[in-house]
Amino acid sequence: MTNSAKGVIFIGDGMGGRPVPELGGMTTLEAQETPALDLVAREGACGLMDPIAPGIPAGSDTAHMAILGYDPHTYYRGRGPFEAKGVGIDVQVGDVAFRCNFSTVEERRVVDRRAGRIKEGTDQLAAAISEDVPTVEDVEIIFKPSVEHRAALVLRGPGLSHEISEVDPHDPGVDYLKSHPLPGAEDPEAAEKTARVLNEFVERTHEVLEGHPVNRQRRAAGELPANIVLPRGAGTAVQLQPLSERYGLHAAMIVEVDLVRGLGQYLDMDVIKVDGATGGQDTDEMAIAAAVAAALDDHDFVLANIKAPDLGGHDGNCRMKMEAIAKVDRAVGHILDEVDFATTTIMITADHSTPCSVKDHSGDAVPVAFYGRGVRPDDVERYGERACGKGIMGHLRGMEVMHVLTNMMGRAEKFGA
Repeated sequence: MTNSAKGVIFIGDGMGGRPVPELGGMTTLEAQETPALDLVAREGACGLMDPIAPGIPAGSDTAHMAILGYDPHTYYRGRGPFEAKGVGIDVQVGDVAFRCNFSTVEERRVVDRRAGRIKEGTDQLAAAISEDVPTVEDVEIIFKPSVEHRAALVLRGPGLSHEISEVDPHDPGVDYLKSHPLPGAEDPEAAEKTARVLNEFVERTHEVLEGHPVNRQRRAAGELPANIVLPRGAGTAVQLQPLSERYGLHAAMIVEVDLVRGLGQYLDMDVIKVDGATGGQDTDEMAIAAAVAAALDDHDFVLANIKAPDLGGHDGNCRMKMEAIAKVDRAVGHILDEVDFATTTIMITADHSTPCSVKDHSGDAVPVAFYGRGVRPDDVERYGERACGKGIMGHLRGMEVMHVLTNMMGRAEKFGA
């Protein structure tokens, strides 16, 4: 195509929420001052979006898949392969991949699934695991750290299956679990072997990490030790059509977590890493915004994500989440100042809601606002769940977003004669 129009999707991860009594019945997004987001809403077209479908809590991986136009009901094979791809592991056919947390346990009881949100030393912990647990039975163990408490695991060997249950209980204060084959597994023997190997791996990580120097230092400093690895999200390699082929767009992705970065790599997008983009509350939002503006110089489309709002939601910390929303607003403000919106269309949204009252993803719709080229403005004055719900865009699903965006960009293919 010769059309020079540009497109941006900017996502505040987990930014949607529910009313909070302590905030006068407002959501964290409604309570936080957001001048840049409000400008986008006031001069743009607004609505609500269900990333997957009404009432379905979306994972960040399935939500991003849907928003980019890839039906997760068809293509999703578990989040493990995306996490592994994102940390640089070449997931091959037959591999079983997991996303993992460095966690804190006392005996079998989970004290903290994120080991106090450990930020340093996980590379040393991962190296010790790789050295001491290179194989289990005839299965090769490939383990790499990601950001903060996150990591990725790949099991490579004959006769494996992803149809196994979780080890991570997803809640503190309970024992971590033993994996077992899922009912109705296509290959019960392969599932039994994979569960056995995974359980052995988990126990051996506890043996390796319990007395590791990094954890001795953490205990001495009054910090929680990262003394076990808890895998989850088993999956197998997935084949996805490159985004450039699907939409005719030269695309880039600027995100902070390997889970979503791996999806971008599967879609053959240019995955741009930004110094200072930590995936935590301390992330440099202005560096992310500057990278988005720079990427538009030689890309047609950019998807960007700031992780921090999701963290406050998971922690049930509304003030923390509001501070993170302010980071999103500052980033959007910089993009508004630096990008020509006579030729660019931007959509601002969240990949899912993470209400502080739930401390997890919920199935509540998230606000959307389109601004710039090809947009028909409505009468919405502010960016937020209730305000955007009154907008001209109505109620979208994630799978519809790229159709809407490329239409506004003037780059949609006509259906019919």
